[in-house]
Amino acid sequence: MLRGSAGAWAVLGPLLWGCGLSLLQGGMLYPRESRSRERKELDGLWSFRADFSDNRRQGFEQQWYRAPLRESGPTLDMPVPSSFNDVGQDGQLRSFVGWVWYEREITLPQRWTEDLGTRVVLRIGSAHYYAIVWVNGVHVLEHEGGHLPFEADISKLVQSGPLSSCRITIAINNTLSPHTLPPGTILYKTDPSMYPKGYFVQNTKFDFFNYAGLHRSVLLYTTPTTYIDDITVTTDMDQDIGLVNYQIIVQGSDHFQVDVSLLDEEGKVMAKGAGAEGQLQVPSAHLWWPYLMHEHPAYLYSLEVKLTAQTAVGPVSDFYTLPVGIRTVAVTKSQFLINGKPFYFRGVNKHEDADIRGKGFDWPLLVKDFNLLRWLGANAFRTSHYPYSEEVLQLCDRYGIVVIDESPGVGIVLVESFSNVSLQHHLEVMEEMIRRDKNHPAVVMWSLANEPASFLKPAGYYFKTLIAHTKALDPSRPVTFVTNTNYEADLGAPYVDIICVNSYYSWYHDYGHMEVIQLQLATQFENWYKAYQKPMIQSEYGADAIEGFHEDPPLMFSEEYQKGLLQQYHVVLDQKRKEYVVGELIWNFADFMTNQSPVRMIGNRKGIFTRQRQPKSAAFLLRERYWKLANETRIYRYGRGQT
Repeated sequence: MLRGSAGAWAVLGPLLWGCGLSLLQGGMLYPRESRSRERKELDGLWSFRADFSDNRRQGFEQQWYRAPLRESGPTLDMPVPSSFNDVGQDGQLRSFVGWVWYEREITLPQRWTEDLGTRVVLRIGSAHYYAIVWVNGVHVLEHEGGHLPFEADISKLVQSGPLSSCRITIAINNTLSPHTLPPGTILYKTDPSMYPKGYFVQNTKFDFFNYAGLHRSVLLYTTPTTYIDDITVTTDMDQDIGLVNYQIIVQGSDHFQVDVSLLDEEGKVMAKGAGAEGQLQVPSAHLWWPYLMHEHPAYLYSLEVKLTAQTAVGPVSDFYTLPVGIRTVAVTKSQFLINGKPFYFRGVNKHEDADIRGKGFDWPLLVKDFNLLRWLGANAFRTSHYPYSEEVLQLCDRYGIVVIDESPGVGIVLVESFSNVSLQHHLEVMEEMIRRDKNHPAVVMWSLANEPASFLKPAGYYFKTLIAHTKALDPSRPVTFVTNTNYEADLGAPYVDIICVNSYYSWYHDYGHMEVIQLQLATQFENWYKAYQKPMIQSEYGADAIEGFHEDPPLMFSEEYQKGLLQQYHVVLDQKRKEYVVGELIWNFADFMTNQSPVRMIGNRKGIFTRQRQPKSAAFLLRERYWKLANETRIYRYGRGQT
C-alpha cells in the first residue's frame, strides 16, 4: 500500500494506523516531569559483581538478591549508564559472558511511600541482554532484549509499611543464542591439550563488540493511580491546514475526562479538543521539515494532555506534554516524499559506541555527534544495528535529522535463527520499538534487519510475516530491511517498500582495484531496480582508514584510499539519484569497537571520524558533497503551511 498514489496514502495512512496501534497493549511514554509527575534518576555508582562460577549461576544458588550484595562477597563500583566491559583493568571482565549483578540502595521521598494515591514505577532504559529485577528481594519483572525500555509498578512494594529506602537488584545475562536478537552461539572448546575444562567462547555474526550492562538510565517516576498510559499521534495536511489525530489511553478508572491543547513554539494555543481521541486542526500549520530542506526545519508543537478523573478518594488529575511534528511520508515508484516533496537521504550509519563507556549513554558525546552531523550537512542516519536511546530520537526531532529506525536483527544467518521461536521474538521486538518510537516525526521508516541470510528458504516466510505485522502495527511508515544478498536470490525483498543495499566494492573483494567500482555499482542498481521497481538506498559503503596513514597512489587503509573509494561511489550515485536512488548512508560515522581479529586493528576503522570524533580526510569530502546536495534540494521558496 505504501507504493502507488502518494495522495491516497496520505489520506489513508493515519486512519489505518489508528486501527493498527490498537494491537499494541500498554504504553511506554518517555518519563517527563509535570504538575502530576516526578522522576528520580538513579544514575551514578552501583554495586557490581560478575558471576565467574563455572555454571555462572552462583548468584541464583546463593540468592544474592535477598540481601545487600556486599554481604555475599566483594563488589566493584560500576557507573550507570555504561557498559561494564571497558571500565576496569580486568581482561576477564572485558570479555565476560554470563550473569552480572547490579545493586543500588536509594532513599525515597516520604510522600512516595505514604501517599497511596501515588503510583511509583521503576524503569530501566536498556539492559543488555536478558534482565531480571528484584526490589527489596522481591521479584518484579524480567525482560529479554537490549536497547529498549521496560518497567514495573512497584507501588505496593514501597508503600507496604514504614520505609524510607529500597534496594534495587538487577541481574543481566549477555549470552546470545540462535533465537536472540542479535543471535549468537556458544562454542565449547573441549580439546584438553589446548583449553582448560569448561572453556567456551561466544560467537557472533555481526561486526561490533557485544558490550553489555545497564546502558541507559535507570529511574523511578510517579503518576497518579489514574493516569495517562499512552498517547498516539498521527499527522496529515489538508491544503494549509495541519491535522493532528490523537488517541489517549487511560488506566486506573473508567470515569474520566480528557482535554487536549496544541501549542506552538511560542506557547500560543493553536487548537483544543476534548475526549480520548479526536482530531485537531491547525490553520497555516508549520510543517516538520528535515535539516537544510527548509528555512524553518524541525518545527515542533506541544500537545498538552490533561486527565481529570473521579476516584474513591476524590478528584485526580494527570498531565503530560508530547512534542508533535506535523509531517507526511509517502513512497512512489522512484521517490521518497516528505510533505509531498522529494527527499534524498544524505547521511551516515552510526553506533552507540565510545571509549571507556562502551554503549553507555552520554550527553556530551551525543551533543558532539549532532554537532558533527550538522557540520557535515547530513540530514539522516540509520540506527545501525539496534534502536538507539530515546534521547537520540528527541534530538533528531529537534534538529530535523531523519531516522531509519532499525531493530537489533543483525547477524541473522543461521537456519535456526529463522525458526518460529526467533520469529515470535522478532515480532515482539517490533511491537516494543513501535510502542516506544511511534510519535517521533524524525522516524520515517522501520528497518527490520541488517544483512540477514535472506537467500535461505525459511527467510521468505519469516520476512513476509514480520513485514506484514510491522505494517499492521504502523501503516503510516514504509518498512525495509537492509540486504547484501544477490537480487535474484533475496526472498525477503518482494515485501519491502524501499530496497536498501549494502556493498563494499574494492574493499571486501577486488581489493585495491577502485577502477571497477563504477561498473559494479551501476550494475547493482540497475539489476535491483529492473527486478523490483522500487526506490533504492545505498545503505552502506566505505573503506577502513587509519588516521594519519597516507599513501599516494592510494593504498588500502590509507586516508587517500578511503577518500578515493567514496569518490568512485559518488559518480554513480549522482547518476542514479536522478532516477530512483533516494539516499546514501556512509559506513561509518565514526570508528567503533569490534571483536578482536586479524582484520580489525582495535576496531572497525571505516569511520569518517575517529572514535574520538576527529575528522579524517573523507569527512571533508563528504561535507563538501552533502552541503552541495543540500543546496540543490532546499525549498526555502515555499512558505509555511505550503507543501
